[in-house]
Amino acid sequence: MSPLARNPRVLVVDDNAAFLDNLQELLGDAGYEVRIAESCRAARECAKDGFDVALVDLRLPDGDGTALAAELKQELPESEVVLLTGFATLETAVEAVRAGACAYLMKPCAPQDLLLTLEQAMRQVRLHAEKRELARRAQVTEKLAAVGTMTAGLSHEIRNPLNAAALQLSVLERRVRKLSEAQQGPLLEPLSLVRDEIRRLDHILEDFLQFARPRDFRPEPVEVEPLLRRVVDLLGGQAEARKVRLERVGAASTARVPGEEERLRQVLINLALNALEATPAGGEVRISAGEDGQSVWVTVDDTGPGVPSEVRDRIFEPFFTTKAQGSGLGLSIVHSIVTQHGGTLEVGDAPGGGARFFLRLPKAPPVVAYR
Repeated sequence: MSPLARNPRVLVVDDNAAFLDNLQELLGDAGYEVRIAESCRAARECAKDGFDVALVDLRLPDGDGTALAAELKQELPESEVVLLTGFATLETAVEAVRAGACAYLMKPCAPQDLLLTLEQAMRQVRLHAEKRELARRAQVTEKLAAVGTMTAGLSHEIRNPLNAAALQLSVLERRVRKLSEAQQGPLLEPLSLVRDEIRRLDHILEDFLQFARPRDFRPEPVEVEPLLRRVVDLLGGQAEARKVRLERVGAASTARVPGEEERLRQVLINLALNALEATPAGGEVRISAGEDGQSVWVTVDDTGPGVPSEVRDRIFEPFFTTKAQGSGLGLSIVHSIVTQHGGTLEVGDAPGGGARFFLRLPKAPPVVAYR
């Protein structure tokens, strides 16, 4: 199981304590994460943390289950609701459909029927997630096409005056340094500011050019462990300056992945730098790796504020950024490199708080020795 994977979440809303205990045991053994609520009010509180499927009794002590089902569907439209009742009628079945319930079960119901209904509801939940991901990918593709078209036309016009400005700035700085120290002070400070801004513009332009200049992909087997150690060594000075602990944790990996080492290093450096920038002094950034099946995974965890859930679907979009400065292309470039390597990149919560970026790449085929 991946470090970001979780069990499906089921919210059970019923005022029968014995029934709740039985369901909690049955569903827990089946691999579901179960939360229980004995009233509409308690269900609303539990729903704030999210759920995949809700099992809702029609008769509750402080309200009507059908009304609660409609309310839950409105709050979490990509989740599903299954209504339960011991007194089924045609009218209640019609009301269940109108409330947005995907299924309607009579109590008591056989365990296999309940589990089958839950699995069918989970298929709908997964379909919702797949549709959302497809829409997000289509939007990203459109933006990437726009970036390429725009960059091809503007890069030359921007780069030439930018280089000329940097050259003239260097000439001006040399002339200022020939003055007395008393005269240099008030002149060098604004020059330094202008140089930093030109450098920032140059970096932004370089980000654009990475989209406009697609490179041929020439994969070779890359050892994961030396790559991770190299990244930690490269960023050790920046971590120390920020008073943040940066370390490679967990068992060493002997896995290899097919790819370009330079570009994979760029991915890990970008993720680690973002983690360092998000982590306050005294915090930690941890890089770990492992393998399962035919995949290799790498996680970058920090102890910063984390990535808000409402922006996670957009964080890899071109031009989207939560920083005061930047092009909003850094994570988009990282995502495109990972995709080119046949991998995936996700964002979630680190175990100790903060953000977790989870990278998965295919394993390189084993080396066959011939005799």
